[in-house]
Amino acid sequence: MGIARDLVHKGRQGAALKAKPLWLQRAESRAARPAVTDTERKLIDLIRRDDELTKSDLVHYTDYSRTKISSCVDSLLRKGILVVNNSTEYSGGRRAKSFRLNEKLGLVAGVQIAATSISLGIADYAGHVLLRHAESASVRDGPIASLGRVCSLLEKMSQEAGLGSRKIDGIGVGVPGPVDFSAGTVVSPPIMPGWDRYPIIETVQQWFPQANVVVDNDVNVMALGESSFGAARGVDNLIFVKIGTGIGAGIICEGRIYRGSSGCAGDIGHICADKDGPVCHCGNRGCLEKMAGGPAIAERALLAARAGESPALLQAFARNGGVLRAEDVGAAARDGDTLATRVIRQSGQFIGEVLASLVNFYNPEMIVIGGGVSNLGDLLLSSIRQSVFSRSLPLATRNLQIVFSEIGAALGVSGGVNLALNYVFGTEPSTWNVSRRELEMQVQ
Repeated sequence: MGIARDLVHKGRQGAALKAKPLWLQRAESRAARPAVTDTERKLIDLIRRDDELTKSDLVHYTDYSRTKISSCVDSLLRKGILVVNNSTEYSGGRRAKSFRLNEKLGLVAGVQIAATSISLGIADYAGHVLLRHAESASVRDGPIASLGRVCSLLEKMSQEAGLGSRKIDGIGVGVPGPVDFSAGTVVSPPIMPGWDRYPIIETVQQWFPQANVVVDNDVNVMALGESSFGAARGVDNLIFVKIGTGIGAGIICEGRIYRGSSGCAGDIGHICADKDGPVCHCGNRGCLEKMAGGPAIAERALLAARAGESPALLQAFARNGGVLRAEDVGAAARDGDTLATRVIRQSGQFIGEVLASLVNFYNPEMIVIGGGVSNLGDLLLSSIRQSVFSRSLPLATRNLQIVFSEIGAALGVSGGVNLALNYVFGTEPSTWNVSRRELEMQVQ
């Protein structure tokens, strides 16, 4: 218990030094937000991480007295924010009550705006996604068109499913560009013309004025989804790698997203993988995404195929109307094409060598590979693993797992839902520096 309390105090000191995001300050002042005290918010955050906590557990993880815990829990029960679990196991003596968030209290939404699509879902307070929708859309259409479409879809989905009487209290939005998390805006995004510092939060709140809107980089949102609902559930130190048109990483440190001082931590796509490589759109040579992203895989394969190394890929190029995609290279590799196999292995090697440096530096428990290019399959994964394990220190890789995402295409929505839930009560998750693993171990 002493260790847990020390961690709590350290978390408080860190939170006190870092100002709350501007959008969160404004959100907490809105009358429509659930009326909870600062202490109640902290208890909500703990209960969200483990919905089997009792009053004794909450005393254990805080420096509050049993009287204060009882008062706050009883208040949250009266407000309908918490409910009592009915499944607590009986072990003799008086049965202890455990608590969870009331899933019927309201709704939240998760939104993923990708380069060529939008995906969204509406969930309850337990994080169960009730409705989903995805469609093709170009982020280059600009923020007015993209956000207007997202908001109209959310409104339509809610009404058609008969959820109109249950308001959407929080919306988590992932976008494919650098995000100033404090301001809730995209900053100089390379593939999002017209989005630079556009007021995303204010625009969405014109449709949903009662909702607390949170905006983050799409890879951070995916990392949050994977750590909450996917292969990395319960893992406190994680690197999630999205491999698509570009390459980026979301970092979970001690159970929480690490964004860095300016919000751009994890931009590994512009780490140099080959100093003699082609020029990237950022102006530098040999960036990882220029060497191993989806377009790079297709381009390298097409050049070699035109040189006579793969008739199968040339046929795929012709069938697609003069276009070769990374998935075509993957299909050829599965059919035994030598060139396609070599290109995928080379790409995995580039990615693995960069990740090896991150493993030596950060020492994560798990690396999760996601994004569209991850569909190339085990050939890519085995190449990444081989490079990481051969170039990292033995101690750093002793317990390291490198796996594919378990959630797949729905990951951005799941992460957006969790992001929204993190802040629906104004709770800053960093307030309590107690990891999920500590909760699991000590409750047992």
